Parts: sequence; structure tokens; C-alpha cells
Amino acid sequence: MLSQKTAEIIQSTAPILAERGTEITSHFYKRMFQNHPELLNIFNHANQQKGRQQTSLANTLYAAANHIDQLGSILPVVKQIGHKHRSLGVRKEHYPIVGENLLAAMKEVLQEAATKEVLTAWAEAYEVIANVFIDVEEEMYNEAESKSGGWRYFKPFVVSNKVKESDLITSFYVKPKDGTPLPSFLPGQYITVQLSIEGEAYKHNRQYSLSHSLNEEWYRISVKREVDSDPKGKVSNWLHDHVQVGDELLISPPAGDFTLTVKEKNPVVLISGGVGITPMMSMLHTVANENSSRPVTFIHAAKHEGVHAFRDEVTALMKKIEQGKWKTIYENHEGYVTTDHLRPLIDKKADIFLCGPVSFMKAVLDSLSELNVPKEQIHYEFFGPALTEQQMNSEQVKA
Repeated sequence: MLSQKTAEIIQSTAPILAERGTEITSHFYKRMFQNHPELLNIFNHANQQKGRQQTSLANTLYAAANHIDQLGSILPVVKQIGHKHRSLGVRKEHYPIVGENLLAAMKEVLQEAATKEVLTAWAEAYEVIANVFIDVEEEMYNEAESKSGGWRYFKPFVVSNKVKESDLITSFYVKPKDGTPLPSFLPGQYITVQLSIEGEAYKHNRQYSLSHSLNEEWYRISVKREVDSDPKGKVSNWLHDHVQVGDELLISPPAGDFTLTVKEKNPVVLISGGVGITPMMSMLHTVANENSSRPVTFIHAAKHEGVHAFRDEVTALMKKIEQGKWKTIYENHEGYVTTDHLRPLIDKKADIFLCGPVSFMKAVLDSLSELNVPKEQIHYEFFGPALTEQQMNSEQVKA
């Protein structure tokens, strides 16, 4: 535990972290990758280029500074990040590297404001926080490994099928190369695919939602070809263009806390935009197969029919659900999703799950607030590092 004096020093740095946190974390990543380029085998290069990883870490540092005397209050954030770390293969020995470079970045960016007292306090605080992450992540590794068919880090899978779902989305069915049964997962979780791309110095890791319910033979991921983003999706395009049936992929065990508790009886509303439909498909398959009496509303937004994946699959699944209703909103016909679209479909007693591009999610969250849906009933997932509400407002991504 930290002394009261150390906690007070850490809390006193919160204002400067709010102002210059992203500057510190941007310098930190640049410094760390120069000193330890091997860590580029773990981090998402695209998130680095977009600045999302830097901003996410800055938010975490700010939250730690504000709540350093009550670390239990940030445990949900620790667990969410822990899932990401576990799925990427972050290890205990990486934390001292991060700590050394983070403290050096603070000193180099803040200069005279980073006094010896401040740096000593942050060194003590970092050790405490790092140990919390290490303990949480080790528990997650042990849980994944101890499941029947489970494993730690990455193991080889073979692509058993490749199916085009829309103009942009293709599904990849993968089976363990060693033939072992697959461990269980919760609907809404994701796996990490690790690729070595020809001509690239470092490995690429991408997290993809599992888009089907559990079975013992294969996992299914459904990948959108990213053609409009900057930079363009190097991994998604490689998967679409180069990975074929029979090829091998390295995959980590399922992870993530954006999950549906299937056996509950209260209504559930699944709202997705674009490729955000993928975790919803796992949820929908599981409810249809295991709790078909549960009321389900499925709402999906797409730019047009050509990019609408799983249309027939959703229709067939909804027919298995006793109280099921669904609606598709095409941008080229009805525009973006509005409160008027949602009003007749939203049950305020329902658990609501939301996933899609940032601006889509921001619009839907605003509509749900306007409809007085309690916040504790709304669950949402970002693809990539989690963003604050302020960041969501500034993102210029459309469904």
C-alpha cells in the first residue's frame, strides 16, 4: 500500500496529466519502441498511428492519479484492459520495461515539473498498479489454460472454411491444428489473430469478435475489409486476399467482458452498426439455441444492402425465438439511426448491447439517454482501445 503522502503527491499531478497526458504517453511509446522494438510484436500498429493507444493510456494514468487512494474503484477498468493484455500475450516481464520508459517520458516531457519527489511517488505507485495488473492477468491466463482444451498465449489453428458474408465482410472458420476440443467462451468475447505478413519486420495482432455460438470443432470470426480507414487495414486486407482454406493462423484463447448472460429472462436488445454485428451474432445464436423464450430485439444499421452481412442468418435465428423482432436501417434509404427509429423498439426494462463505429455508438447512446433508458442497462464495446465520452464526440467515424 502507498503512504498517504505518496498518494497526495500522485493526486496533485492529476491536473497536469489531464493537460499533457497524451504528450507524455506519445513520447513514452516512441521511446519504448526505440529501446525495445521487440514489443512491436505485441502492440497494434494501426492504433499507434491513429493515436488511440496513446490517448487510452493517458486516460488510464489520469484515472489512476485521481483514484490512487482507492484503487478498487478502477478495478473494472483494470479487468477490461487485462482481457486485452491477456489476449495479446502481455507478460509479467514487460511491466518493468513499461515502468522504466514511462517514468523517463514523464521526466523528459515535464522537465522541471517532474521533481524528484514526483518521480519517486510515481515509481512507487507504478509498482503497486503494475502488480494489480500482473495478478489480474495471471488469474486470467490460468483460467484460460485450465479450461478443457484451453491454452496460454497463442497456438496454431487451421482455416477450415472461408465464406463471403457481404461486399466487405468475410467469415473465417478455424479449427485447432492439434485437433483438441475448443474451450468454452461467453457470447460477445473475441480472439486475437497473430499474423506474420510477408515483408513486415514485426508481427501484427488483431482482435476479432467470435461471431457464432460455442461448438467443440471451430471458432468463427467475421472480418471487414478496411478500405476507407487511414491507414488502410493491413491485417484485414491480408486476411481477405491471402489467407485461404488450409492455411494456419496463430490464435489466443477467447477474452473480453462485453458478454451476454444467456439464461436470464428479461428482454434483450442487440443494436449494431456495420461490422459491429459480429459479437451480436454470437449472442443471437446462443439465445436462440439455449433460451429461445427470452424476448429479443435485433436492430442493425448498414450503409446499403450490399454491405449487410448475415441477413438470412439473422432471419432464420429470429424465427426460432418466441418473442423476437428485428429491424434493419439502411443509410441510403432511411439515413442514420435516430431516436424515432429506436423509440418503438426499445423496452426500457431490457438489457441493451451496442457495438459499431464510434459516431454510430455516440448517436445511439444519445438516443437511449433521450428515451430515459437507465445507464446501468446499457453495455457497449469498442473495437480498439476504449475511448472516453469526450473522445467519442471528437471521433469522425461513420457507420
